Amino acid sequence: MTVVSSRMSPSDERVGEIQSLFRNVNERIASAAERYDVESAEFFCECHDPACGARVVVPLDEYERVRAKSTRFVHAVGHVESDFERVVARRSKYAIVEKFGHTLAAIVRRLDPRTEPAG
Repeated sequence: MTVVSSRMSPSDERVGEIQSLFRNVNERIASAAERYDVESAEFFCECHDPACGARVVVPLDEYERVRAKSTRFVHAVGHVESDFERVVARRSKYAIVEKFGHTLAAIVRRLDPRTEPAG
């Protein structure tokens, strides 16, 4: 007999796609903010919930440090999913998380618009 959990967890591919979608939107926000020479911008939470509309204000220099590593994302407080990410830094209104697990990390690296395609 197979027991099915009432809580369905999204696949690594789905998690990576959702978080990368939010990250791609935030890339455009960061670019626009840089053109206006502002110090911070309001970014979308990059969590795995496709219905999340939370926003967080992040200094642009910190956002760039987060983006320097393809496996790191910015999440609103309370939006961290410990099944596949760990907090690497906490701020008052947001957390910086890093994906763990070979498959998910590979997916978010592949979907990172700043990563050069292989080949």
